[in-house]
Amino acid sequence: MMRIRGAWLLAMLALAACVGPSREKPRRPPAHRPPPVARADDPRELKQCLADLGKYGAQFNVLPDRWFGNGCSATGAVQLVAIGIPVTNLGAMKCRTAERLSAWTNEAVQNAAMAWLDSRVVKIESFGTYNCRPRNGVAGAKLSEHGRANAVDIAAFQLADGRRITVEKGWRGPDANVRNFLRAVHKAACRRFAIVIGPDGDAAHYNHFHFDMGADGPYCK
Repeated sequence: MMRIRGAWLLAMLALAACVGPSREKPRRPPAHRPPPVARADDPRELKQCLADLGKYGAQFNVLPDRWFGNGCSATGAVQLVAIGIPVTNLGAMKCRTAERLSAWTNEAVQNAAMAWLDSRVVKIESFGTYNCRPRNGVAGAKLSEHGRANAVDIAAFQLADGRRITVEKGWRGPDANVRNFLRAVHKAACRRFAIVIGPDGDAAHYNHFHFDMGADGPYCK
């Protein structure tokens, strides 16, 4: 009996030696990855864009590339000084977005104003360009193209005859000519920008047109 117990004890000790303590390292929680940093724009594309912008007689300052954290940046950007009509609140804007805004202003806005309102536009009011925030200001949403200096919001138009046409009051307002003017410039923007959102797009755009050159386009609403 003692020999059996001794053999059983030796077998158990040998098994314990084989198993031993676990050598697997505890897993660490995945590290938080910061948003990707925007790269500098292709210098050849930027050079071509600046030349295209100049064709509209635009006056502008080329801005140095800047990165602001949280994925926000202003690369390949300019600040428009003049594009034929004064436009308020224009900050840093990617060159191609600025070039498309200049094209829209010079080719579409005045023609639509004369066709529907019998007056020229003397000033365009914007809500601005660069703004480091998520889409529609909703926490957790994707980064807005405003955070890449790749968008502009248009709110109103001042006419030579003294009238002020706003997207908020005019889009569904009582004046059919004003409605037609706003829809004409909205449609013209859809032919020039990748993404255009107006009051019919969602509740966040009840008072302005959003134009951008983001990769999620084409989209027009």
